[in-house]
Amino acid sequence: MKKMIAFLAVLCAMALSSAAAQSQPVAAELSFSYTRQGGSGSNQFAAWIEDARGNYVKTLYATRFTASGGWERRPLSILQWVKQSGLAKLSKPQIDAFTGPTPKPGKLTYRWDGTNQAGAAVPAGEYRLFLEATLRNENRVVYSAVVPHSGSSTGARRNAEVKAEYFGNANGTDTAEREMIGGVQVLVGE
Repeated sequence: MKKMIAFLAVLCAMALSSAAAQSQPVAAELSFSYTRQGGSGSNQFAAWIEDARGNYVKTLYATRFTASGGWERRPLSILQWVKQSGLAKLSKPQIDAFTGPTPKPGKLTYRWDGTNQAGAAVPAGEYRLFLEATLRNENRVVYSAVVPHSGSSTGARRNAEVKAEYFGNANGTDTAEREMIGGVQVLVGE
């Protein structure tokens, strides 16, 4: 009987923890379609948050190859994120907290909960969400959107304006590599 009560207590705790995690306010939600590219020097991307002054706040996701030392072998790989995140100074556990293998093709979604890399709530204000992708070698794209953060959420959301800036040969409209990342949307809370 005691084992049954303990088991039920654990189940209740897990259910409450899961419900609390799902009710966490989402300050911003990034979604896009990802199409895997053949060959080397591509398929690397990172999404992160900066404050209005350009100070790094938090990485939402970064591909494991670059984050785990690939940036030293391929210095052009998501180079803006590498610099902004201070990657060279981060420990392995810190890096493991936001990295993952290069995902399978399809629609990807990453959420920002209004916290910094240490998990502390950030003050209300204007933030920027970035998505940088290395399309192939020096060809890359950086998407950005302004994210107003009030510190609380009414549950209402709207699409933020997303801007794209291409670098290297990715400026050309015939570049098949530009199809690696598409349909970028950022939803922000109000």
